[in-house]
Amino acid sequence: MIVIGVLGVAGVMYAVNGGKPMGSDRSDGICKITVTADILNVRSGPGDMQPIVATMPRDAVTEAEDRVENGYRMLGDRRWVSTQFVALTSDSTCR
Repeated sequence: MIVIGVLGVAGVMYAVNGGKPMGSDRSDGICKITVTADILNVRSGPGDMQPIVATMPRDAVTEAEDRVENGYRMLGDRRWVSTQFVALTSDSTCR
């Protein structure tokens, strides 16, 4: 009975994690960046022609996504920054 319960919990965890074993994805880690420009423009999309939605000062640290497109890293919903002006933090596991 205990074995069936353990297998059931493992199956639910597997399904919740999108069919991958728990902890098998790099994205389970932390992805943070530090701003290296004096003032960094945060844009609504991955490109320098996209509207600026915010700015960040030098040395600001923020969480980011592992996703990079067109030289821009996604911070979150409709927020992108140029990878040219940010650096991954030492404890970051993103690429």
